[in-house]
Amino acid sequence: MSHKAVSVAAGEAHTLVLTADGSLFSWGRGTFGRLGTSKEDDELFPVPIASSDSSNVSQANYIGIATGAYHNLGLRVPVVWQEKDVCHILVVSDLSYPLCLDYFMDGQLGHDKENCSIPCLVEHFKGLDSPDSLPDASNAASTDASLKICTVKAGGMMSLAIDNHGSLWIWGNSPQATEHGQFCLSNSVVPLPVWHFHGHTVVKVACGNEHVVAVVSTGETYNGGNGDLVCYAWGNNKHGQLGLGDKESRSQPEIVSTFDEESPWVVYEVACGAFHTAILANKKSYDQEIESKCWTCGLGENGQLGHGTTQSSCVPKPLDSLPQDAFLISLDCGLFHTSVVSSTGEVWSWGMEKGLGLCPDASFTGTDAGDAHLPLRIRAPEVNGIRFTGPVQVACGAAHTVLVSDNGYKLWAWGRGRSGVLGTGLTTDSYAPSPVLWPPVEMTAKKGSNSRDTMPKTRDNEVGKLQETDQKLSAATEELNFLRTKLTLMERYANLLHISIFRKPLDERRLSQSLQESGVFDIRKELEGVLEKADDEELTRMEMFYRGMLSTVKEKLMKRRVKELVKECLSELSTGRQHSSS
Repeated sequence: MSHKAVSVAAGEAHTLVLTADGSLFSWGRGTFGRLGTSKEDDELFPVPIASSDSSNVSQANYIGIATGAYHNLGLRVPVVWQEKDVCHILVVSDLSYPLCLDYFMDGQLGHDKENCSIPCLVEHFKGLDSPDSLPDASNAASTDASLKICTVKAGGMMSLAIDNHGSLWIWGNSPQATEHGQFCLSNSVVPLPVWHFHGHTVVKVACGNEHVVAVVSTGETYNGGNGDLVCYAWGNNKHGQLGLGDKESRSQPEIVSTFDEESPWVVYEVACGAFHTAILANKKSYDQEIESKCWTCGLGENGQLGHGTTQSSCVPKPLDSLPQDAFLISLDCGLFHTSVVSSTGEVWSWGMEKGLGLCPDASFTGTDAGDAHLPLRIRAPEVNGIRFTGPVQVACGAAHTVLVSDNGYKLWAWGRGRSGVLGTGLTTDSYAPSPVLWPPVEMTAKKGSNSRDTMPKTRDNEVGKLQETDQKLSAATEELNFLRTKLTLMERYANLLHISIFRKPLDERRLSQSLQESGVFDIRKELEGVLEKADDEELTRMEMFYRGMLSTVKEKLMKRRVKELVKECLSELSTGRQHSSS
């Protein structure tokens, strides 16, 4: 079983982790069955979720996860419906009655059951066709209308899914329009298509308590270019979290002008807190380096926007306090705090309780922590104390934060620790990153078994064998850490090289098939593909970049040649003087 974490998601007081082999682990508060362990007990460290025999699905791997406040979504493949392999959604858990926030959580599971403490299939997707796969007269013969879910997202009491045609589906307590076109929140058990994006491709999506933000292609398909993505938002806008310049709620998606087609910035990641939004965007036009910035809007009373004040903002504003040379690879929002991670392993948090996200009733010894109105760098407990090695992803719950580092082999958590939310085996709060008990401890003994009765008589021999095994494991671990360090260095070098050549970060998911299967990479062919897809503006930028590079190389060669000539001349002059004096 692989213990490499490839994805992490945090709910109100629980965490979900997906490993490289498709396994799912959870920990934290277990009420209402949200951990998917078939019970409601709290778990202080990662445990595997239970399997469901009633879902009539094969024991396939999970390929995607998402968490709302009190429910989870898991994406598994394959399952056979109508003799076709499709991805399908299993709901891990849910709470289906009112909270203290006066929200009725109804429908986000995608079925009409109440609490669900083991994964349950969202059967409403069976037999559905994607809105963007409806055939017309020109392509009726060639269109493959089979619906395959590729991405799942959740937030608050709603759930979202993107299918293989780029269409967006939404269900649960989600923003809808009344008969008169006014904004309202409506509970839906059945996944509903967002028809506004018909004819376009939804690339990214995120949702808060009552609002949704999506990154969508300007055309019918997304080709990976910088200029063909725009940002949409809709839902509750009481605090300006939609970024549309006002506080009027929207029942239908509307383009955020800061990131429209004319904007010099293009969005590549989005996240939503309860009432605020965070966005990662980079410049469409590159000079020598890719410029990456974090933008925020919405409620700011706890400093969760990171602008240095407690004021709310109706338009996205960049966080100029973050280092300009940092390329941000991951971000997430808790209820009232925000966190980002750079490609070099630097982590920043801001908002409630110094970015810890702790609720206001948290008790502190000494000076009260207060709120962080500007990004605070989270110090790593290891190495040089500044960077986390091999950063992968950050996830924020209501009052805790989880970081995946060491290329997926190490997890850190900080914030509220009640109910084992941090996965450290304790229930105390942590004001600094604490290691999650990862890899998970596999408990093989049944409850009630007496370990003394099963203890081997040859205890000394067993202890000796264990010590020998520990020594071998220690040596292997040391060698593995060395290899990981080298791999991390190579990955960073490859990413920088890829940026220099193709002007965008390396995305492992877009690696050519030949490289994935045989390790052979035809850089000339890959570059030709990039040039073929590029528009005139992108080609002009690339020409300017490479012309500048060539000019720099020529200038460097010329300077070296001039130095050599000067050196030769000085040498000849020195030799001539010696002959004259003799």
